[in-house]
Formats: sequence, structure tokens, C-alpha cells
Amino acid sequence: MFAKRFKFAAIAMAVMLGGCSTNTYSSWEQPLIAVPLQPTIQQQIQLARIDQLLGRSDLDDETRSQIFYERGLLHDGIGLRDLARLDFDQSLALYPAQPDIFNILGVYLTQRARFDEAYEAFDSALELDVSHPYAQRNRGIALYYGGRYTLAKQDLIAHYEQDPNDPYRTIWLYFVELETAPEKAAQNLTNRFERADREDWGWNIVSMLMGSETEQQLLDSIVRSSESNAQMAERLTESYFYMAKRYQHENKYAEAVQLYKLTLSGNVYEFVEHRFAALELNRLLAALQNETAQVESEDEAL
Repeated sequence: MFAKRFKFAAIAMAVMLGGCSTNTYSSWEQPLIAVPLQPTIQQQIQLARIDQLLGRSDLDDETRSQIFYERGLLHDGIGLRDLARLDFDQSLALYPAQPDIFNILGVYLTQRARFDEAYEAFDSALELDVSHPYAQRNRGIALYYGGRYTLAKQDLIAHYEQDPNDPYRTIWLYFVELETAPEKAAQNLTNRFERADREDWGWNIVSMLMGSETEQQLLDSIVRSSESNAQMAERLTESYFYMAKRYQHENKYAEAVQLYKLTLSGNVYEFVEHRFAALELNRLLAALQNETAQVESEDEAL
């Protein structure tokens, strides 16, 4: 019993700290990594130009609103999400009918586990633009993290049916179905894989989740097919995130922790996988703390 408690405590500590223990992460001691993405010269120049524009006094509200929105996107793209949130709020104050801003604010609220507010933001986005390309997916993901699996499935099925050849629509629907009917989820994943045209590289991740492709084969394919460091960073961000979710589903917490950290390491801030990796780590820490408390309670009862 003491050994079990120590295991949970060690993994929980690893979630909170930046380092890792080779005893804990024997499977991922030497992972494949890309050079972390950094703000480009173009992004920095564009931010400087926008700051100059906002200093002008002859801008109408709609134009100023659009400039705040564009600066928010730039801040978001380099990981300055608090500054991005301020820009988006200022943009909405000047011109409220912006579904794109409600969508991204919903994502931010999901990252902070403020799910009811996130649902309202996504609802606002869809009221303004019923065909918004991402709001329904993101609302489905928020419902998934909020534990409302039936509603999440409704959103994600509708999103999947709009483009069955998009592997990421298939992947998120799979993880929702895993929560309620694991065996059926696996069969559905296979069926959707077989029906798709599979031209998108992301189907390699689906193949890995199905067990048709090993993790090493997936990583090897990234090395072979990536045309730049940026593309490698993006594909590793996606792959490590979904590997982590699979390990977490299998209660292999140590591997999941390490892989979520690797997801964050590439600085691919705009990808949904990077956005939710920190949320997953926080949820994993909470689960580990609950298990540790339960073990301690059992020890006291002996």
C-alpha cells in the first residue's frame, strides 16, 4: 500500500515540476523533439505596426475593432494569451457581432475549465454564424471536458459528418465515444478510417490509435515526411497529445504526463492539442491527488 501511495505522489509531483525522473519515464527518456517555435521577425514587425495604428485618432470603431482583433490573433499565435484576451475583449466592446472572437474566447474558457461560460461563448458564435467552421467542434470538446458526453457526441458527430475525410474530427469523436461505449468506439474508429480517403497526414495518428501502426512507426513517418522544422513541431504536437490521451485512458499516468509535456514543448500555440495539453495535465493532477487521498484514507482505516 505504501508503494502505491508513493507511486501516485511521485507522478503528481512530476506534473507540477518541470523536470522528470528517468525511473518514472523509462519509455520516453530520449523523445523525438523539434526546435521550439519562436516569434518570427514578421510577427514582431506586424505587432509594432499595429501598435502604431492604434495610436491614431482618426479610426472609426469598426476599424479599430478589427485592428484589436488582428493584434489579438498575433498575441495568441506567440503564446501571449492574456494579452490576446484583452485585445479580443476590446474588439468586442467596439463591435460585438464577431463570431470568431466568441469562438476563441470559448476555447480560452475551456482551457480554464470554466465550462458554462465556454458553452455560452460558443452558443453566441453559432447564433451569429450557424455555419462557423470551428465553433461546433470546440463546443463539443468543451462539453467533453465538462463531462456532458451525450451533448458532446451530438456536436462532434455533426462536425464529423460535414467532412468525414478530416482525421481530427474522427479522433475527437472517438475520445468522446470512449467515455460511454469503449468497444463500440474502437469499431466506429475502424469503420470511419476505412471509409475515409486518408489523404491527410493525420490519418497516421488514427492508425496509431487503432493499433495498426506503432508509436515508433508514427514518429518515423514524421521524420520522413516533415518538410521543415515547423511542420515537424506541428506533427509532434498532435501526435504526442493523442498518444498521451491513449496512455491516460489506459491509466498509464507517468507516460501521459511526459507526453503532455512534450506536446507543450514545441510552442505550437495555435493548435488545439497545445491549447488543451495544460488542461489535461491539471485534470490528471487532480485525479492523482484524489487517488492518493483515497489510498491514504485506506491506510488510516487499517
